[in-house]
Amino acid sequence: MLLRQALELQKAERLPEAEELCHRVLARTPEHALALYILGTLGLDFDADLAIKYFERAAAREPGNPYYQLSLGEAWLKVADYSPAIKHFQRACELKPDLVEALFGLGQAYHKFGKAEMALATYERVLKIKRDHPQVRVGMASALSSLGRMDDAAVCLREAIGERLSAPAAYHALVNTRKFSTEPPELKSILHELDDPGVGDAGSHDLHMAAGKLLSDLKRFDDAMDHYLKATTFAARNFDIASYRKKVDSLIEIFDAELLAAKAGFGDPSDVPVFVLGMPRSGTTLTEQICSSHPDVHGAGELLKLRGMAVASGLREDIDRSFKPLIKSMTIEQSRTMAQDYLAFLRQYSHTALRVVDKMPHNFELVGLIAILLPNARIIHCKRDAIDNCLSCFTSNLNETHDYTSDLHGLGLYYREYDRLMEHWKTLLPGRIFENRYEELISDQEAQSHRLIEHLGLPWDDACLRFFEKEGSVRTISRWQVRQPIYTSSVKRWKNYGDRIQPLIDALGDLAET
Repeated sequence: MLLRQALELQKAERLPEAEELCHRVLARTPEHALALYILGTLGLDFDADLAIKYFERAAAREPGNPYYQLSLGEAWLKVADYSPAIKHFQRACELKPDLVEALFGLGQAYHKFGKAEMALATYERVLKIKRDHPQVRVGMASALSSLGRMDDAAVCLREAIGERLSAPAAYHALVNTRKFSTEPPELKSILHELDDPGVGDAGSHDLHMAAGKLLSDLKRFDDAMDHYLKATTFAARNFDIASYRKKVDSLIEIFDAELLAAKAGFGDPSDVPVFVLGMPRSGTTLTEQICSSHPDVHGAGELLKLRGMAVASGLREDIDRSFKPLIKSMTIEQSRTMAQDYLAFLRQYSHTALRVVDKMPHNFELVGLIAILLPNARIIHCKRDAIDNCLSCFTSNLNETHDYTSDLHGLGLYYREYDRLMEHWKTLLPGRIFENRYEELISDQEAQSHRLIEHLGLPWDDACLRFFEKEGSVRTISRWQVRQPIYTSSVKRWKNYGDRIQPLIDALGDLAET
């Protein structure tokens, strides 16, 4: 009775009351599986790590319940730990072979883990059970794109559009499968879709971004910016620059020379990790692709593991008060445990590579933690013309975690904080951070590629010049670009938009090289 009430309260989004009823049940029956499961679902959007603990307890009580395994897979997927996600999705499919949600989740996990071919096979199984699954064709197209099969991806997306399955997202993915030199029929279709009042905010956002991308390709830059600006009105993002400044202030205050001197000899001396970081759209994917074309380097993509470890230590958006004392009081044993946890996670991606690349751009916030936990890790900072970099962020469909991209002026202010923090790290760690300038890489690919591989401490290999031929999946929005040889059309691209981006230039101030 109490759990039925809890489920009703959950549907009504009265979550604290639902949680209280579950705890009342657990007070009488401490390992009640359904009560534990409901608690997991209540917390999944707020604290995925805690949700995992509840789901694991529920699954331990009822190991044959496929829905508990499904939820465990979804929770591990949410924290970007793909190996256990795959294990639990597979178990759910064994217990209930027609559980479409588990199959779809398994496809997503395979794709994010760099196993795009296995993702495709799994998505095909979804279609055999549920032909009209709303998201599977977009998922298949993403996997195909990551393998460089852009034409196949486009076919898949046109099928989704034709069958009215996630059409706005499919249009946006479709226009990003290639660059357009002549107007495609999709532009007229996208504009027609935007006249439909029932498309919703998320759909309108994707369609405006798609129109902006096409019009930009066609060099109709003023029209393109109209759509990019309209897209932001549907994004419902509210970035607090004042809070972010305080976060940067705190990081600079906590991680100083005194702290690093006190923590000398902490962590693990492994030289396997390579951190490619910087602003999104600064060349991080291109840099990873060049490095991972070397036979001794594996590119693991954008990993959330380090951030998860930092958050567990109190490094949240507002920097929990506990973070500073936890870092200062960290023992050498604790630091080694954390470092070895990260290294074990990294080795899931490659057991043998001499270097494994974690290219999460926003690890630029965590350089101080890297310096303590992994003192021999290589750090590559990707830097790009500030205006070009911010404009690319603004015109790319970055996910909701990048809420600082919601308007041009706020984006420029955010960039200034990123730049201030990176200047601190460079001063604190002289010689540790290799700065990889996008424009230098574009103008002299061979020389800069040699410098990158030298920074990794590896002998040169000519395969690094043919990065666009590299097999394997690329899992970021740059996947079309990195399948092409080096091109220069993105340098000073901002000049095409003239006065339309003046709020960005004003916010960047002296960082804007006009």
